[in-house]
Formats: sequence, structure tokens, C-alpha cells
Amino acid sequence: MDSYSTLGNFFEYLNADCDYPSWSQYLLSVLKCSGAGLKGLDIGCGNGYFTRALYRAGYDMTGMDISPAMLNEAKRLALNEGVPCEFLLGDITKLKVNAKYDFIVAVNDCLNYVPPQKLKSTFAKVYSALNRGGVFHFDISSANKILNVLGSNMFGEDGEEVSYLWFNTPEEDGVTMDLTFFIRESDGRYSCFRESHRQYAHSEEDVVSALEEAGFANIKTGGHMGTPDKTLRINFTCKKI
Repeated sequence: MDSYSTLGNFFEYLNADCDYPSWSQYLLSVLKCSGAGLKGLDIGCGNGYFTRALYRAGYDMTGMDISPAMLNEAKRLALNEGVPCEFLLGDITKLKVNAKYDFIVAVNDCLNYVPPQKLKSTFAKVYSALNRGGVFHFDISSANKILNVLGSNMFGEDGEEVSYLWFNTPEEDGVTMDLTFFIRESDGRYSCFRESHRQYAHSEEDVVSALEEAGFANIKTGGHMGTPDKTLRINFTCKKI
């Protein structure tokens, strides 16, 4: 089964412990400090939490994701919350848009799905989609997290709406993640779904080099939500000059 065909319906629900409110405030501070304009694109938007949060903060937001299931849930949540954001189906490695943006964000591992050999071309497409002076902010799970924390380990959760088992298989350049979901139906029975994900381990140095080759400047890096700790997550902020 394709990545996120099942997880896409429950992504925001299953990630409720990642402190979305604080993460959103961090994004807002990054955009403010970087002098970003108001028109933004959230790539790999998932169920659209950050897209909605940035819209409510006054930004003209569009969300984009490669998963139709993700986008269906993003549209539903936005409608329920009265947030009239546009949502587009798209792949960051093949990015094609009909507009130019003042900033682009790609948060929560979007770039870990991009193979190392496609980093430069992907960044070049993002560069082309930005206005002059535009800001690009994204993060990656560190190579340490991909190779050692995920590695060959197993994770799981038993929830009221959905339970899952998550098995990881180390690869030379990353990890393959096989997930099995048990979805509780209205009659109390459970349906079982399986899907597989492939994430790649990128070094900070390789990402910075690819950004520079794509034309980006003023590249800054840091840990999760602005901390100096890059053990598990690395943030990148740069500009199209």
C-alpha cells in the first residue's frame, strides 16, 4: 500500500504529542526574523496544521502534499475550522506551481523522503518557486535519528481510534518503515491496513552544499524549535538573493 494512504487520515491525530502550538510559534518567529512576506507555501503539509496556523497568523497560505489522503483530511479540518486555505497535490521533487511565493516551509521530515541524489534538483525547484528575497525553511530528522534511533527498532501505540505497529529495516542510506494499522470501525470491529515508507539520512554538510549549489544564501542551521541540539532534528533557513 502507498505511503500515507492510511496514515494520511490519522497523521495529525497520531502526532498530537509533538506540541504543534509551540512548533507553530517557532515557525512564526523564523518567518518574522527572516523578514518573510505574506504569501506562503507549506510543502508536505500533511493534515495542514501548520498551514492553518500560519493562515490564522495573517499569512496567505497554500498547503501542498503528495498524499491525496493527507489532503482530504487537511481540507476537512480547514473547512471545520473556517480556514479558507488552498490545498494542492504535489511532489517537492517535481515541484510545479503557477505562482511565486514569499516563503516556503517544509516541516516535519518532508526532505527525508528525498533521495540524496535529488536534493540539489529539488532545492533548485524550490528556489524557482520563490520571489527574490524569499525564505525557505525546512527541517530533517538527523542521520543519527534515522540510522540509530529508528534503525532496526520497533514502535507501536494502542489508541482508541487507531492502533499501529511500526517495524524499521536499516538501509545503507536510510531506513524502510513498515506500518500496520488497526482502525476501529463504527460497529466495534477493526480493519487492518499496511503501508511502507522510505526515508533517507542526510548529513548537515550535504544539505548545506546542495542548497548553495541551488543558489540559496544566508543559510542558517539549528536544532529543533531553535535549540542548539541537532542530535535528532536539524532546521535550515535560507534565502533566495
